[in-house]
Amino acid sequence: MRAILAIDVQESFRARAAEWAEVSAPDIAERVQRVVDHGRASGDAIVWVLHEEPGSGGPFDAASGHVRLQPGVAPAAHDLRVTKRVHSAFGGTDLDARLRALGVDEVVVTGIRTEQCCETTARAASDLGYAVTVVLDATATHPHAAWGGGTISAAEIQRATASALQDRFATVTTLDAFLA
Repeated sequence: MRAILAIDVQESFRARAAEWAEVSAPDIAERVQRVVDHGRASGDAIVWVLHEEPGSGGPFDAASGHVRLQPGVAPAAHDLRVTKRVHSAFGGTDLDARLRALGVDEVVVTGIRTEQCCETTARAASDLGYAVTVVLDATATHPHAAWGGGTISAAEIQRATASALQDRFATVTTLDAFLA
């Protein structure tokens, strides 16, 4: 059985206006929802993951009101929900046990940010024995300051992430190929 992981598609990121203005996929919620809809039609488990940083005072603090799903995604009452406090959706959560109880042996990774929570979750899932697929253009990130100076574009970050994951930790695919 397969599970679709919709990671951190939350208002917290949009609350960081300067970063969000440069996000690689401002329509990430709609992209993730397309994967979710396909998964539902295929009988996959759907998992909505939110990241929170209690007491931080920032947009990932639940008290901010931003730790909620973005408009454009539509969770169902029977979908699984997980709240994490580290990068991986498996870290410090009961996600692995919940997926195993359902008989899940494959996960599909989508969400925000490609090189952080999505990549970390993909690596952790692989280490736990799951077959992992990353739908690269159903993940989003933004440019970052580069080590040694300059800036790395969102496209470069996604390419590097895909290259690091492919054939080691995951199968990397596109939204169109996944939906085909």
